[in-house]
Amino acid sequence: MSKEKKIHIVKSVIKHGLLLCVGFFWIYPFLWMISASFKGQNEFFQNRMGLIPVQPTIDNFIRIWQKADFGTYFINTIIVTAFSVIIVLIMTMMAGYAMGRYKFLGRNLCMAVFLASIAIPLVSTIIPTYEVVKGMNLVGTKLGLILSQAGGAHVIFLLLFTSFFQSVPNELEEASKIDGCNYFQTFFYIMMKLCKPVATTVVIMETIWAWNAFMLPLVLTLNNPSSRTLAVGLYAFKGENTVDWTGIAAGGSIAVIPVIILFVLMQKHFVEGIAGAVKS
Repeated sequence: MSKEKKIHIVKSVIKHGLLLCVGFFWIYPFLWMISASFKGQNEFFQNRMGLIPVQPTIDNFIRIWQKADFGTYFINTIIVTAFSVIIVLIMTMMAGYAMGRYKFLGRNLCMAVFLASIAIPLVSTIIPTYEVVKGMNLVGTKLGLILSQAGGAHVIFLLLFTSFFQSVPNELEEASKIDGCNYFQTFFYIMMKLCKPVATTVVIMETIWAWNAFMLPLVLTLNNPSSRTLAVGLYAFKGENTVDWTGIAAGGSIAVIPVIILFVLMQKHFVEGIAGAVKS
């Protein structure tokens, strides 16, 4: 073995060793949460930082699912997330198509307003959103939560669709017009099929955001616990003087694992969607 090859191997081992160390510290909180969810109360305080439970138990999952009404929170989260994703996907796809394919009076101004809205903190919109939902008599309902979660400009998704539709050749649109397609038929039969990678990216990102949303669901479901989502349900495990750490760990595991599974299964489409929008 040559000297250069030995040096290359040593450098590779050091590099991968450092990356493994960084990766471990990065993923340690997640591993700790999973481990704590399988520990009893006594073992948790005796072996707080350990990752391997001495006496694994699923009592925490049974307890929060039956006594803490986590089953209801889980179903509520699925409903709110699913309908929010559908609304946001349709809304941003159609808006992105109009912004990306057609030039109209005020188009640049609209885009400037959308871009400027990124600088507005989400917290500052909670009170206006609450007042609107209250005016519709939807406070404490899943419908009000869906509409408030799906509302907003969703500028990132709009930019993704706009950038993608701008890159679509004009010949496709002209060919559809020759075949007798109108504006809506061209959109539904041609453009929607072409933008599947970007649509998949939007679905993944909006699912993660809607699934993990906390502030809006907390404010809108204060008077109706039966409409709460998982993120708000987890907050109930923190009392004024005590904290149910094992309950929080078990609830956090239930809340985060579906999102991880979704991302792993659709990671390829997510990367393709981002790459396609950036290339354009």
